[in-house]
Amino acid sequence: MKKILLLLMIFLVASCGLYRKTDLREVPVNVDDRAAKNIAEGKGFRFGDAINKGSGNFVFASSNEMWRASISLLDFAPFSNVDYSGGIIITDWFADESTKNEYLKITVRFLSNEIRADGLNVLIYRKTCNEINVCSVSKIKSTLSQEIKLAILKEAAILKENELVKDPNYRYPLGRENSGNKKKKK
Repeated sequence: MKKILLLLMIFLVASCGLYRKTDLREVPVNVDDRAAKNIAEGKGFRFGDAINKGSGNFVFASSNEMWRASISLLDFAPFSNVDYSGGIIITDWFADESTKNEYLKITVRFLSNEIRADGLNVLIYRKTCNEINVCSVSKIKSTLSQEIKLAILKEAAILKENELVKDPNYRYPLGRENSGNKKKKK
């Protein structure tokens, strides 16, 4: 019985296509080359890729002037969603004490990391509620969104300019020189 089962298993494995005859002239001799060829053909995977899957290359929000300027400018309102990797800041609904039953929400979308007018989109929404708490939401088309956008761009430009100010007392680590101030040897 075991022999019949073994023959049946061999037949099934061979007929499923798991075992294929290959020409040794087409298979690379080097293990790394063979693994790279198999991965390129979609025949395998690397354990290293599976282990390091969660890690990535992150850029921190503190290095982006537009992001910092937006957070600084909108800090008067509570935030409902702040996603640096998604490039969006959304404030929660907020109201001025003088207006009753009228709330605003500001959305800032980052289209680029560069300080440019087309790298930023500011949307403002108004929610108006009546006495029985039935509310309507509409997008505001006013100069306020352009004013906020301009204020963010100005603040970002100031932040960028202040970062470029160099400390004249800074000493470079050993073995490194300031590439901008290299003196040519004659």
